[in-house]
Amino acid sequence: MKYMILLFGSQRDYDAMAGRPGAEPAWTGEDVAKLAEFMESWWAEVVESGEAVDAQGLTAPVHARRVQLVDGAPVVTDGPYAETQEVLAGYNIVDCDSFDRAVEIAARLAGTPHPAGALPDRGWYVDVRPVASGAEDSLA
Repeated sequence: MKYMILLFGSQRDYDAMAGRPGAEPAWTGEDVAKLAEFMESWWAEVVESGEAVDAQGLTAPVHARRVQLVDGAPVVTDGPYAETQEVLAGYNIVDCDSFDRAVEIAARLAGTPHPAGALPDRGWYVDVRPVASGAEDSLA
C-alpha cells in the first residue's frame, strides 16, 4: 500500500531558511546544511529499505498561484499568501506493508534539526495519508 507523508510550512519558514531580512529566527547556512543532511539521510534509509516511491519539495508560497471558483468563474490569485498561512511544503510517497509502518517512517522526521525558536506556534507535524488506488478508495 502506498502512503503520502505531507510536510507543511509557511512563507515565514521559507524566508527564515533563506536568511531574508526580518525573518525570525534566521537560519544560518550551517542550519540549512544540517537540515538538508538530515533529510537526505532519512530518505536514503527509506530508499535502502525498498519503501521509497517519490519525494519532492515545493518552492516557497510566494511562487504559487491559487485558482478558485468565484461566482461560477475561475479566479487566479498570485502568492504570497499570509506569511503564517500553512501550505504544503513537500511530500514523500512510501510503499510499505502497513499504515503503522508509514507512520513509523514519518515519525523519524521529528528529529529534523532546526535553530532554537524556529518551530512555528502550531508546533511541528506531518500528515500521513493512504494513497487511493481508485475512486472507491477515495470515498471510503
